[in-house]
Amino acid sequence: MKSLKINDKVLVISGDHKGTEAKIVGIERKTGKAMLEGIGVVERHMRKSYANPTGGKKTVHLGIDLSNLKLVEEAKFVKPSVKKDDKSKKDDKKKKGAK
Repeated sequence: MKSLKINDKVLVISGDHKGTEAKIVGIERKTGKAMLEGIGVVERHMRKSYANPTGGKKTVHLGIDLSNLKLVEEAKFVKPSVKKDDKSKKDDKKKKGAK
């Protein structure tokens, strides 16, 4: 299984956003959650403090568990290779000598 990375396109396979495709913008390995673009974004109200003297609203990604995501691989064209079996080579030799 390929591990998920930032900028990978994933499909949500369970939860409220099931069936939605999105791009990963961040990953928290400690909690096992991925932040998806446009999914799980909420506003938090911040109280005035020394670090934040004006207070106000802040947008935060809640994240979706990595087990609820599936990697969507882009379809790549691969030229199919045609191989003959050993049996078919033997059959060809028999047919040539059977005249």
